[in-house]
Amino acid sequence: MNVLITGIAQGIGKAVKDYFLNNNHIVYGIDITKVEKETNLYPYQIDIKDEESLNKLNTYFLDNNIKLDVIINIAGIHKMASLVETEFKEIKKLIDINLLGTMLINNVFHKSLKENGRIIIITSEVAGFDPMPFNGLYSASKTALESYAQALRQELNLIGQKVITIRPGAIETPLASNSLKDTDDLANKTILYRKQAHKFSNIAKKFMGKPIKPEKLAKLIYKTTIKKRPKLVYKIHHNIGLVLLNILPKRLQCFIIKMILN
Repeated sequence: MNVLITGIAQGIGKAVKDYFLNNNHIVYGIDITKVEKETNLYPYQIDIKDEESLNKLNTYFLDNNIKLDVIINIAGIHKMASLVETEFKEIKKLIDINLLGTMLINNVFHKSLKENGRIIIITSEVAGFDPMPFNGLYSASKTALESYAQALRQELNLIGQKVITIRPGAIETPLASNSLKDTDDLANKTILYRKQAHKFSNIAKKFMGKPIKPEKLAKLIYKTTIKKRPKLVYKIHHNIGLVLLNILPKRLQCFIIKMILN
């Protein structure tokens, strides 16, 4: 099986890359960070926002008759931020990577996807929930990614290709660790929400729960690529606190969060 994976340098992407290699598949990996070549791994140091470089790589695939069985979209970033205090360039960067980068990857490499190929899109548990304060930027990008995935699913279903969405909760990766650091940084930088952000930072460390190993998610992703009739959406390791909070009406959610943080 020929598999294209984004974000292979660390975290979930690295675990997924290793899982496919260990099962004797060929991996074409894309990451902004350089990754060393190994048996059956063909790494490419490309920014997923770099349309010209991505098109050049796809032209190489086409010229060499390399057909992809699966495209797995993993690359992404996280940022805890105040929506009205964050510089717009930071807002744009996150949307460009989490949403537009994924859309660009699928747009470019669909030309090399087999007729019965699959596209896997990793979103987040927050995509199905109402956003929490200071996590709205990340939530907005992942919720938009969910809508994009469903639209793409509807279109590619008409020509016999599958789009599968996976919504993981907390995974033991640098991104998860950085999210806690981001929360601390926000508490130290914000002017409007200093009191609330410090409280939120302390709560987040307890509320996040114990992340699962990325290898567990990698195993699930692998299964979705080989299963004859996979589900359209998979969930793994969701936070029960977030699940319960989202059962409540929006006004009550706002009231509870305000009572906790003020």
